[in-house]
Amino acid sequence: MAQRGWITKHDRKKKGSVWVYHWYVIKPETGRKAEHTCVVGPVASFPREKDAWLEIDRRHIKPQLDQGAIRTGRLTFGDLAASYMQNGMKKLAVTTRYTVKHYLDDYLLPRWGKSVALDIQPLEIEGWLGSLPRSNPTKDKVRRIMSTVYTRAQKYGLVPRSDSSNPVRWVEQTAKSGYKPIVLEPATAAKIFEALSGAELALAVLVAATGIRISEAMGLKWEDVDYQNKQINLRRVWVKDTIVERLKTEDSEAPVPLTDPLANSLRDWQRETVYGRPSDWVFASARNKGRTPRSSSVLTGDYLRPAAIAAGVKLKPGQRFGFHNFRHGLASWLVNQGTDVKTVQGLLRHSNVKTTLGLYTHQVNSSMLAAQDSMMRALQPGSQTVQ
Repeated sequence: MAQRGWITKHDRKKKGSVWVYHWYVIKPETGRKAEHTCVVGPVASFPREKDAWLEIDRRHIKPQLDQGAIRTGRLTFGDLAASYMQNGMKKLAVTTRYTVKHYLDDYLLPRWGKSVALDIQPLEIEGWLGSLPRSNPTKDKVRRIMSTVYTRAQKYGLVPRSDSSNPVRWVEQTAKSGYKPIVLEPATAAKIFEALSGAELALAVLVAATGIRISEAMGLKWEDVDYQNKQINLRRVWVKDTIVERLKTEDSEAPVPLTDPLANSLRDWQRETVYGRPSDWVFASARNKGRTPRSSSVLTGDYLRPAAIAAGVKLKPGQRFGFHNFRHGLASWLVNQGTDVKTVQGLLRHSNVKTTLGLYTHQVNSSMLAAQDSMMRALQPGSQTVQ
């Protein structure tokens, strides 16, 4: 198994008493152990040793895996996951990173973290997935993340590079879902707008008209809104109370069109807010005195959902509904109006047109109705022309 290391207290002149984390690293050139250290933080912030260990886990400060464990194949799944979080998640988009960590922390590690990685059997995994009280798409995500942990471990030489060293390869799990998102028609969206005002109204109109993701909308500053060139430049996202200067994909960085009606809506809000300078957040938090954007979850729970219910949207207890429903509605409405799919793909900034068609268009469109109508007319008695 991987070494855990140890912690000690040290007194520093400027910082006072601090926790220091120690662990050994095997030097490949000599094969000998060398001690490494890292300051965890002040004792004042982490008064108990338990608190210091929790901070070490939170920051993913992990010692180098024990080479003997690697040679004997006794690494745990937790060891492989620690390596993946440290080395394999750096290239992931920040939103994806949060999702992967959530599935590791809440599902995979509690069940498999202490199990020897090469002893885990496919049927064990399959049975466990079947017992999870979650939807099929969620179970499939868990399966795929577990498989990725194994393949990354193979890449770094932690387990053998053979099919038998990744038990998830033989695990079957459907991703089919019965979930149907609520698709907002323009008329319904307009009723929702009537129940909103100020920042909440400006945000809802912005997302409904452009289809931008809520994290992208919350990351906007007024200097990103280019009224002259009629476009909105997306430069950052606001995720989990953190600003990230990197969007989901290269396609996500494409400018968003800014029509005159949308520009007028944003101008109305800019004149109303006290945070209307170029460097201010478009949806700044008054509670934090404009230093950060507002919380999208609070905006959804306190404003959007009540407005939707007031507009006649039927929501079941626990049913998902948020600003992303506007994105689905925009895509479906445009495709159903006969808009070229490539244009819709560009507006939503999808890398693959299959995403646009497969995930974001949900209704029977006019061309389908016209095709069926012509067939029904042909099937009517007397409609056939005698040759």
